[in-house]
Amino acid sequence: MTDRTTEDDQSKPSIARIYDYLLGGKDNYPVDRQIADIFIKDLPGSPSIARANRQALIRAVGAMADEGIAQFVDLGSGLPTADNVHQVARRHNPEARVAYVDHDPSAVARSRALLADDERTTVVQADLRDTEKIHDHPDVQGLIDFTEPVGVIFSGVLHHLNDDERPADPVRWWADRVSPGSLFYISHFRSGDNGETRVVEEKLQSSLGRGRWRTDEEIIGLFGDLELLEPGLVNCSLWRPDPTPGAGADNGTGARELTVWEQLISCALARKP
Repeated sequence: MTDRTTEDDQSKPSIARIYDYLLGGKDNYPVDRQIADIFIKDLPGSPSIARANRQALIRAVGAMADEGIAQFVDLGSGLPTADNVHQVARRHNPEARVAYVDHDPSAVARSRALLADDERTTVVQADLRDTEKIHDHPDVQGLIDFTEPVGVIFSGVLHHLNDDERPADPVRWWADRVSPGSLFYISHFRSGDNGETRVVEEKLQSSLGRGRWRTDEEIIGLFGDLELLEPGLVNCSLWRPDPTPGAGADNGTGARELTVWEQLISCALARKP
């Protein structure tokens, strides 16, 4: 695959810009808002999928930094928003380095503008399946030391690869090449085998041509031989949750009652032995 231009195409919807709008951002256009409004207006509560995903990513980056990870490759990083990976990581390690990768011109252009003066980040335009191109890119090689453990992030991106696009392949490729002790984070749409799953999947497929809900077994399969860390694969809202009192309603068992929408996205962290 070749580089795409960083020209911002306002005539076609962008996954990154739709996600930005659902999170309350301003880097989006009418064509993006038209699709996002389907979820906001016709499927009340569904934007909580995006919010749960983002909050879990923030906690996961903190957890990886606490495990000693000081460098990250964020694949399918999307548009910058509050608490980007480098900001979260540097609350734990001020020297943390991050290579952001996205194929979307909007995300790349905005990220480069925001991070132009940050010498410990880089932004590469590439499809996440272009693994060798990403790994060998001079900016990535100049920033990330692959002889040391790396945090590899696939946050809310592999579910945008349909089955024939072999979503496990990029995970396996990186797992074969990074150092032992590297950590992998994946969040993914989780099939709830219910009406909500089917409706949202149909909306994404009809508007964007992609968006694949997978079962727990299928999501775990994306990790291959990596070692899943506690608590394993769980709904994003339940992954090492913020212990702040009042964070949500208790269901009587000590666990927070999740909405049906929050149940439709899960995540896990794994280590390369």
